[in-house]
Amino acid sequence: MARPYRSVLYIPAANSRAMEKARGLAADAIIFDLEDAVAPDQKEAAREALAEALAQDYGARARILRINALSTPWGEADARACAALPADAVLIPKVDSPADLDRVAALIPETPLWAMMETPLGMLNAAAIAAHPRLAGMVMGTNDLAKDLGSRFRPDRLPMITGLGLCLLAAKAHGVVIVDGVFNAFKDEDGLRAECEQGRDMGFDGKTLIHPAQLEIANAAFAPTEAEITLARRQIEAFQQASAQGRGVAVVDGKIVENLHVDTARKTLDRADAIAAMAQ
Repeated sequence: MARPYRSVLYIPAANSRAMEKARGLAADAIIFDLEDAVAPDQKEAAREALAEALAQDYGARARILRINALSTPWGEADARACAALPADAVLIPKVDSPADLDRVAALIPETPLWAMMETPLGMLNAAAIAAHPRLAGMVMGTNDLAKDLGSRFRPDRLPMITGLGLCLLAAKAHGVVIVDGVFNAFKDEDGLRAECEQGRDMGFDGKTLIHPAQLEIANAAFAPTEAEITLARRQIEAFQQASAQGRGVAVVDGKIVENLHVDTARKTLDRADAIAAMAQ
């Protein structure tokens, strides 16, 4: 049963109170951020606070640690510290090529690696990055990508579509998790819902979030609905009955059901089961 990543919440590693509160939030995963959310003079203290926080139980929530880039004064120390911490993944910022993963992999020999996909070069190299043997996940960094592109915000995210699509194709081709970028206007529930639904419909596994108030909408958007779960069960049952009668296809609600639809239906049920397990 695959772990769900509907909601992936950024938490500053320098904020001990926020990290403690995160243990009770309905997030599928937490990104403990040592990078953008931590001021330069707080980097060392943040590493120490993170180590203390991870000594606590975060339940079924995935623990992802975002380090500073190795090109910064703090990156190598972050990587060495994170290698010794109990984490499900280490997230590397501004990954341009597989070589960026190689350098971190040499410092962190066991923990799975995730890549921030947030530069034009990263978009062009997405397939090679996703194929890296240590890579387990990708996170869209749409704010940084927009900055580098010089693009403007649009509700339909048209300037982002090429980059989002390239990374999505790469992740799906190589079987790694991929989560969508953040929605900055955390009080705009309708805007968040629309962007979550767009990402879900494209095929993203979930969305990165900047505020706990965004959790409920993301969790709902990236979870199968009761209608989808019911349809999945009916499709599987109908196909099994058709197969028992020697037929290769079934019909449900006037639509053909083949092997590929049954595979999708089983994934829907597996996802629902994984989400239910998170709540236990």
